[in-house]
Amino acid sequence: MTPENRAAYWKANLSLLSVLLVIWFVVSYGFGILLVDVFNTISIGGYRLGFWFAQQGSIYTFIVLIFFYAWRMNALDQKFDVHE
Repeated sequence: MTPENRAAYWKANLSLLSVLLVIWFVVSYGFGILLVDVFNTISIGGYRLGFWFAQQGSIYTFIVLIFFYAWRMNALDQKFDVHE
């Protein structure tokens, strides 16, 4: 792997990580703590949405982000020819 490819691979990896961490932060901290009163005005299935994000939504989002990261990293590995 050339140094240019290595740098491009690392840059793509860091940009993916940055986007996913921002999404996780917004869902867990923003929706679950900062905007809880706004989301609590919405009720789904008898539960307030702010409570759901604080208790379960951030965990579900994190699990989805893990699988999405694995899928995207496999694609990046194929693109930069560093797959197993």
